[in-house]
Amino acid sequence: MQTEVILPLLAYLLVVFGLSVYAYRRRQKGNFLNEYFIGNRSMGGFVLAMTLTATYISASSFIGGPGAAYKYGLGWVLLAMIQLPAVWLSLGVLGKKFAILARRYNAVTLNDMLYARYKSRVLVWLASFSLLVAFLGAMTVQFIGGARLLETAAGIPYDTGLLIFGVSIALYTSFGGFRASVLNDAMQGLVMLMGTILLLVAVIHAAGGLHTAVDKLQQIDPALVSVKGGEGILTMPFMASFWVLVCFGVIGLPHTAVRCISYRDSKAVHRGIVLGTVVVAILMFGMHLSGALGRAIIPDLKIPDQVIPTLMIAVLPPFAAGIFLAAPMAAIMSTINAQLLQSSATIVKDLYLNARPAALKNEKRLTRMTSLATLVLGLLVILAAWRPPEMIIWLNLLAFGGLEAVFLWPLVLGLYWRRANATGALSSMIVGAVCYTILASIDLHIAGLHPIVPTLLLGLLTFYIGNKFGDESSEAALADH
Repeated sequence: MQTEVILPLLAYLLVVFGLSVYAYRRRQKGNFLNEYFIGNRSMGGFVLAMTLTATYISASSFIGGPGAAYKYGLGWVLLAMIQLPAVWLSLGVLGKKFAILARRYNAVTLNDMLYARYKSRVLVWLASFSLLVAFLGAMTVQFIGGARLLETAAGIPYDTGLLIFGVSIALYTSFGGFRASVLNDAMQGLVMLMGTILLLVAVIHAAGGLHTAVDKLQQIDPALVSVKGGEGILTMPFMASFWVLVCFGVIGLPHTAVRCISYRDSKAVHRGIVLGTVVVAILMFGMHLSGALGRAIIPDLKIPDQVIPTLMIAVLPPFAAGIFLAAPMAAIMSTINAQLLQSSATIVKDLYLNARPAALKNEKRLTRMTSLATLVLGLLVILAAWRPPEMIIWLNLLAFGGLEAVFLWPLVLGLYWRRANATGALSSMIVGAVCYTILASIDLHIAGLHPIVPTLLLGLLTFYIGNKFGDESSEAALADH
């Protein structure tokens, strides 16, 4: 166990808990659901940019993505940059319209919005079930990433690191709620930026300069400096699929969408788009290039996901490595707390309170129940992460795709197509979930495309067909906008 690495990380965790205590004391009394799950819609532009970025940038971006760049080379760095418009798309497509309608309906969760738009409890139940299943998979990825970081960089055994990491996040999220989540996201975004720049500079220096590093990669395998990538993985169908999955489809991710109903005003949106896009560009380029060039320094890693924590130890002094360790930890923690909050909101707000609306009057009981749901979910994810796969990026992309297959069209078409109705939305959700599950399970790539592409096309078609058989009563939801 490396004490010099662990001490800065402990200091960072203390700051995280301190911000959670501050957020708890800042809670406004009298409207627990609005405060705990969306922070009374009070985010400014800087915090909005950082929370969207920190929620989007996850273990996959700091562990899985660089691991793929280590394995497949510089071509994967270029591929990663197609995620650049993710924040702009999320705030541009959802942005003002989504927030205006959320305020009109006093919506706290994405499912509140879906019910206000489509007036279907069946749709909300299906959406809730899909969200919980996919988030359990997505959070498992984050917990694995955090435990692997502690194992590789700090010498803490995987199981012990998983317990420390998982329990810490479950506690601070259940304690502080949304306000703690976004305050920590703002700090974590800055930590990620500084850590990414520090590591990239250190990697280039350790490799003897950028030119020398590229020459070493070419000696190892010429494909590592090819635009097609190692093993020829970067084909046009693969790249198109990747863009749909990790950029365009992000519009339909529930934990991203809920950020779009929590900001203060239009100025916050505009500032959030600019700042968020710049931050995503720096983080994506810096981390993936570090992973790719890392192969010139450490050419024989058996588990690609270990490249970033291994590089930290190899190219940084121990204390600096401990400071940098906070960067991927920040990425992982910010994603998990967003998903944990959304999952507990689904259980408490979308399922429990819809079945027992009278429980809304007992705020103390509601507070205890929400915190307990968050803690239990955290413990379930710890159990799921106990035996991890070698490369977490594929598990993360699987969970991402499942959420997009279910939520993207009901959300986007519900906002922009007045005639969209519950029958069309339900048809799209069911067909999307079934189609994606089957194609991903048998690993079928039609015309070389990732399963998400035919799934979304089929989901769009079934939405249109199903819409022909439903009524237009839900059209009134958009009539005044």
